[in-house]
Amino acid sequence: MAQYTKKILKIVKQRDPDQNEFYQAVEEVVKTLEPVFEKNPYYAKVMERIIEPERLLQFRVPWVDDNGMKHINRGFRVQFNSAIGPYKGGLRFHPTVNLSIIKFLGYEQIFKNALTTLPMGGGKGGSDFDPKGKSNNEVMRFCKSFMTELYRHIGPNRDVPAGDIGVGGREIGYMYGMYKKITAQFEGVLTGKGRNWGGSLIRPEATGYGLVYFLKNMLLANNKQLTGQRVLISGAGNVAQYCVEKLLMEGAIPLTMSDSQGTIYVEQGIDKELLKEIFELKNVKRGRLSELKGRKGVEYLKGRKPWHIPADIALPCATQNEIRVHNAELLIKNGIFAIAEGANMPTNPEAQALYLKNGILYGPAKAANAGGVAVSGLEMSQNSQRFNWTRKQVDKKLKVIMKNIFIACDKAAKEYGMPGNYMAGANIAGFLKVADSYKDQGML
Repeated sequence: MAQYTKKILKIVKQRDPDQNEFYQAVEEVVKTLEPVFEKNPYYAKVMERIIEPERLLQFRVPWVDDNGMKHINRGFRVQFNSAIGPYKGGLRFHPTVNLSIIKFLGYEQIFKNALTTLPMGGGKGGSDFDPKGKSNNEVMRFCKSFMTELYRHIGPNRDVPAGDIGVGGREIGYMYGMYKKITAQFEGVLTGKGRNWGGSLIRPEATGYGLVYFLKNMLLANNKQLTGQRVLISGAGNVAQYCVEKLLMEGAIPLTMSDSQGTIYVEQGIDKELLKEIFELKNVKRGRLSELKGRKGVEYLKGRKPWHIPADIALPCATQNEIRVHNAELLIKNGIFAIAEGANMPTNPEAQALYLKNGILYGPAKAANAGGVAVSGLEMSQNSQRFNWTRKQVDKKLKVIMKNIFIACDKAAKEYGMPGNYMAGANIAGFLKVADSYKDQGML
């Protein structure tokens, strides 16, 4: 390990010894940046600055359930880096949320946002509140309480949160309503808003669609096609749902979806009719995939992930570190030739190394799943103009952005002697844009 990498990782470990997810995210980036640091040690100094958030907020969120019981959850917002624009990144409501996870997500967001070419800095936030099993009124009370603290730290030119795991259109609506009530301002302070009050067309679909667009560009550059390929998808939330929808449009064969309790496997491929049922089950009924057990053609694999099933392509769209070494070994053994990540950091470092060693085409999260934040940036632009683009216009812009992200990753990887290593290319291209902005602004 190069001296610069050792120094940066030592700083992280000494400052935050218990933040394993954050350490993992930093380690992945700085190891791939070693050629950049060796060529110009100035950039290592910039990274030492970047790994420390500009601002870190933690607050309590009191709320009352339908039985009148009082509860307290923790709220977080990490405003990580504003070198190229206002802080931008989602809010995650999930019981696993802690400071390490929020910091890893915010750190990744810095470089992801830079890759989009849009002027957005990196941030992330959320709470250990679990919206599953809660009534609409309980979720509304929590969201309003959360916003009574968060509102003072955000704004359209300061920090623009969006959704993430556990935060969809319902939660964004409740929080935006409270923000507007407190501030008496109708402005583009949250993205993922409803279409009738400032939202953008294609925003719900953007991460899933963008993932498939990135995958297509990666395959095309390697003389492969998407049509007819059998695809494993994990997750059953927003990203996975629209990923499956776009795969069907492209003539691919999506085989699986999963949630925290198990996986559905459809040997002939998930079709439009079944996908429609899944949309209803997950977005309206807020149920589990196990409820599809017994449906013709659907095999339910209780407590299992999809990675043991033979296929051509894998698209992890659930959560961090869902693919470990034994999963990666199964994927490779069963014929997977391409993997692109819809979730944030779904593959641990050892599994990533296996991908690269075995020549798997690998689209890392910060590049492949950047479609969501890209269209969030487009939503911000529309809000600033008091204007709405058509679905066709937004989708066209998304396709161009995802193509340009792939081109940037490919070019940076080749420039630093690692052709085909899109993980390194994504890290290098995103980092250099942020680091050069620091230099231009005299921040060191």
